Amino acid sequence: MRCNNRGRPRTLGALGVAITAASTALSGAALAQEGEIVFDAEFYVLQAQNGEAWAAEDVELEAKLAELEERFGRPPNLIHIMWDDTAYGDLGMPGIQMVRGLDTPNINALAEDGMMFTRMYTEVGCTPSRAAAATGRMAVRSGMYNIGMLQESHGLDAEEVTMAEVLGDAGYATAFYGKWHLGDIEESYPHNQGFDEALFTGYNQILSLNTREAEQGNASIGLFEDMLVEDPYKLDDTFITKDWIMVAEGTKDGETLQWGDNTTETYEAIDGEGLERMFAFMERAVEAEQPFYVANWPIMANFMPIRPKCTRARALLQNGLQCTVDPMIAGIRAKLEDLGISENTLIVAMADNGPMSHNPPPGTGFAETIFRGGKGDFLEGGVRVPAFAVWPGMIEPGSLPGDMIHITDLFTTFASLAGAMDNIPTDRVIDGLDQTALLLNGDTHGRRDYTFTYAGPTLGAVVKGDYKRHMISPDPVGEASGIPAAFYFLPSDPREVQPMLTNLIHLKRPFNRMVLRHNLWKERYPDRPEKHGIPWTGIANASEQLLREQNPQLVLGDLPFDPLEYIEHLDELPFDPNGDPSIGQ
Repeated sequence: MRCNNRGRPRTLGALGVAITAASTALSGAALAQEGEIVFDAEFYVLQAQNGEAWAAEDVELEAKLAELEERFGRPPNLIHIMWDDTAYGDLGMPGIQMVRGLDTPNINALAEDGMMFTRMYTEVGCTPSRAAAATGRMAVRSGMYNIGMLQESHGLDAEEVTMAEVLGDAGYATAFYGKWHLGDIEESYPHNQGFDEALFTGYNQILSLNTREAEQGNASIGLFEDMLVEDPYKLDDTFITKDWIMVAEGTKDGETLQWGDNTTETYEAIDGEGLERMFAFMERAVEAEQPFYVANWPIMANFMPIRPKCTRARALLQNGLQCTVDPMIAGIRAKLEDLGISENTLIVAMADNGPMSHNPPPGTGFAETIFRGGKGDFLEGGVRVPAFAVWPGMIEPGSLPGDMIHITDLFTTFASLAGAMDNIPTDRVIDGLDQTALLLNGDTHGRRDYTFTYAGPTLGAVVKGDYKRHMISPDPVGEASGIPAAFYFLPSDPREVQPMLTNLIHLKRPFNRMVLRHNLWKERYPDRPEKHGIPWTGIANASEQLLREQNPQLVLGDLPFDPLEYIEHLDELPFDPNGDPSIGQ
């Protein structure tokens, strides 16, 4: 079953070689050693100083994991649960929950029975965070920093290598359920990106407003033209989208089908259907004595006010967390117990980014909690999220590490636990680091002390330990004159409202050096451009209206230009920060 040594990252290895790698990252003069995983330049600086201690620790970890595999006869199962837009502190902290008006005993039990991360970083929005989790790469590297909306004509490039592909090649059964949000072009569908089976949405919760009920209430305006008074001035019948796919399903090398229709009833059924399929998938894997990886990213909420209010907060976010995600986690843990595999299964559960605190729909309950900022911001409130891990017998109950971890680290950590490190590509930068030691040995055993947070394609902020620098500065005059004041000491200023100049100006050169290494390494391993195409091709049961959307000539006849030529030029449009609310504000 195992395709290689369980192994730690296949990096440059020896201390002196790692130092060389760090210096060549700065000069841009050489590639990483052939056949080795390429990490961000900053990692080699850490490895040069800590590599020997890490290698010794890895020997003990290897023995512990080998003992577990001997007991169960196969490597651990891996489950990743991820939901939307939740502020750090809103989960796992009963006192804050009392203030916020919700109660999630099953999510909180993950902290009691396992680990609650205090410094889990994500990307600034839904699509980039999901791309980072899937590929182990910051979204700017995969061209997935734009937030996909209806008929986006954009998606995850087939050349990216996903966690499902890495684990599938190591003998894992793989499945995806819920909010994929990584594109609407055919190559981006999850079952075309390595998953054995998938039930997925190409977009986000705005799908709940792309319904007739929403049109009736003006929550969506002009999408369903047959419900409207005829416009006597309309000349172009191709401007408004006529059909799309709300939910699709498919299997690797099999057909892709629309599941249900574009109605509220279909939308409301997604999470329940996904959970039922997940349980059946797990049962089949256990019966086949096959390890499995499941990503279940629930849609969680409906922007239409149609669900019963089940929390004191009376709000969309809290209702979704308490009445959708919380029972889902309880059900998954109970299923693992029933199947007798709880002790051989790692669950990681987390939010994908901070709250939609900028211009949220009314009555949603999104709010900053401990940190300032929210979805779209490179502030801590946008990218520092509630996150938990539970693994009975392997993770110490009640663990509360202060170590930094990034969403990309799940990619490399899962690959390490699965013995699949040799399946990680070596022709591109992998941002994810192996955090097995943090999971199994707890506080102070993390292997990351830095993050780079991008606002779209632009570097917004950099964190190193307890220090943070805003690269998009609140003091543009100071930055322009070479006297920046965009430095923050996070323990005493978690809301990033007191930039320091004299106290922290000594960090100007260290941060500059760090960013230059990062940028020079990117010259060697360039970011992938966005991938565009015609939305929702390859749907076996596609409607006539959808096919007409994909072939405008059916409506327009011959034109003196190709009506789809624009798709090849979508990347020429300037990045719109409003695609994710209030970036940098």
